[in-house]
Amino acid sequence: MRRAILFGVLILAGTLMPLGALAQVLESKSETQEQNLSADIALLRSDVRADKTKIMAAMMQLDDKDAAVFWPIYRDYESDLAKLYDERVAGILDYTDHYLQMTDVKADDLATRALQWEDQRTDLKKKYYGRFKTALSPIKAARFLQVENQLLMLVDLQVASSLPIIEASETSKK
Repeated sequence: MRRAILFGVLILAGTLMPLGALAQVLESKSETQEQNLSADIALLRSDVRADKTKIMAAMMQLDDKDAAVFWPIYRDYESDLAKLYDERVAGILDYTDHYLQMTDVKADDLATRALQWEDQRTDLKKKYYGRFKTALSPIKAARFLQVENQLLMLVDLQVASSLPIIEASETSKK
């Protein structure tokens, strides 16, 4: 089960990395290698950013002038988003430590953190939508938001489907 959870974390960190490559990473991990997870996440993120950038470039259809404006803002966005995902990874790892023996207090803490994280991600998208709208146009900003939302929904679905359902501890069952 721990491998399934690690799979979810790596999908979160790797967003668009091909699943076969992620499976190879997981197969090579032993329990003693789990402490190297953050290094693996950093490596996967670097590969994924390149893939995500290619998708974004293809979908944005920017001329040279607009591209010169778009890409610096996009890099700032990706940097801020990566910081947010560090928080999400920490929350998922906390969840994996407790999901089999969940207490009411821990469940409330994890759910509250997850909702706060979603709010922060929405706020980040609003902030950068505004920057893109001002720097380019509302149509190009909306296109960015549309493509980004589609990519993030795929990530969210992959992460959600890889996490096990909470098990209540004996003391929290009524």
